[in-house]
Amino acid sequence: MYDIFKATNDGLIITDEILKDCWVRVANPTSAECEFLSKKLGIPPAFLTDPLDVDERARIETDEGVTLIIVRIPFFDKDNVDIPYTTLPLGIIFTDDCILTVCAKYVETFLDFVSGRVKNFSIESRGRFILQIFFRTALLYLSYLKDINKRTDSIEMELHRSMRNVELIKLLNLEKSLVFFTTSLRSNELMMERIAKTGLRMTEDDKELLDDVIIENRQGIEMANIYSNILSGMMDAFASVINNNLTLVMKFLTSVTIIFMIPTFVSSTFGMNVPLPFQNSPHAFLIVTGISLMLSLTGVWIFWKRRWF
Repeated sequence: MYDIFKATNDGLIITDEILKDCWVRVANPTSAECEFLSKKLGIPPAFLTDPLDVDERARIETDEGVTLIIVRIPFFDKDNVDIPYTTLPLGIIFTDDCILTVCAKYVETFLDFVSGRVKNFSIESRGRFILQIFFRTALLYLSYLKDINKRTDSIEMELHRSMRNVELIKLLNLEKSLVFFTTSLRSNELMMERIAKTGLRMTEDDKELLDDVIIENRQGIEMANIYSNILSGMMDAFASVINNNLTLVMKFLTSVTIIFMIPTFVSSTFGMNVPLPFQNSPHAFLIVTGISLMLSLTGVWIFWKRRWF
């Protein structure tokens, strides 16, 4: 599916026809749509299909006068309970007449563009449009990293009293997301540095914006590395905590089992078919019960003094 946007004084409007200086937003296109756009705009077919590969790396490529820039963007998949945060390739294709963005999903990166919340946004200025996409992508990375940190804090509270592996698996899945983020941010950085060297028809303001984007991207890399290191240390520490919690429970249950064995031993002894003390006493039951209780309390006191409970 694709939408065609045209810039006006009142903001972006959706049109039915591909006009000059328009923006074509392509999301999860069909083969027929890719073929149509390729023939209509003179774009190499691979430029439309490569961004649909989830494993495509960030890069810049030019062919037949058409330039393709692939940037890895963060994506929150609410349907994926295990690993909700991942990354996707976003293809930015610009020709002499228009700009296309190609992605396998509808992504949050473009919400601010469509709603008109991006300052100095212009489709005609190709370089600035691309840099603003980079900048929004970097900010989205930082936002998702903060969300991951909040989820980590929430899971940490659960781990303090946990004896299961469920919370550790949740942390492991968050660590996978951080690995995805770190890898994508680094590949984006290499691609942006290449753009900075080539210039890509940028004005001085555009170059300053590119420097800001690179700084934000590096901040995202640092945050992802820090959170990943914290998660690794936390997982090791709480694996020991879970084992310790389980050991304490087993220790308590063992102590309780030993204490309950005392009255069982006494009652079994007096249940033997041999002459025993107090067997002819009318208070034999109370005496045996008292002996069992006294020995049990003595056992409890010994265990308590030795901190075995």
